[in-house]
Amino acid sequence: MTDATLVAAVRLDVWLWAARFYRTRSLAKQAVETGKVDVAGQRPKSSRAVRVGEQLQISRGDETYEVQVRGLSDLRGPAPVAQQLYEESDASRARRAELRAQRAAAKNGYQPPEHKPDKRARRLIRALGDIDAI
Repeated sequence: MTDATLVAAVRLDVWLWAARFYRTRSLAKQAVETGKVDVAGQRPKSSRAVRVGEQLQISRGDETYEVQVRGLSDLRGPAPVAQQLYEESDASRARRAELRAQRAAAKNGYQPPEHKPDKRARRLIRALGDIDAI
């Protein structure tokens, strides 16, 4: 990790990659270009310099992170070191946990069958036809 006193700013896509929000730097650059990353409420370019203390909003899949930059690095290190580069807000953490719980609850409603339908069940299914078409 590069010392914060030596580096005053790092490219946004490099910082996102080093902080392990995206697996590759090209994915980080693509996320910035498609508007999935905001810096202080504005849509930046991938070459924008990130400084300590700035607020970032990062959308990754269904999850949105609101983080404050705590450190700078242009090298990708282990996960514990990467987690020291930012601090996520409590509201963001709670919102992500709530969405995760909602997705888990939505999955609990569907129970896949334990086995294939037997001959009698197949005949009933065929007799009913396409119920959704009614």
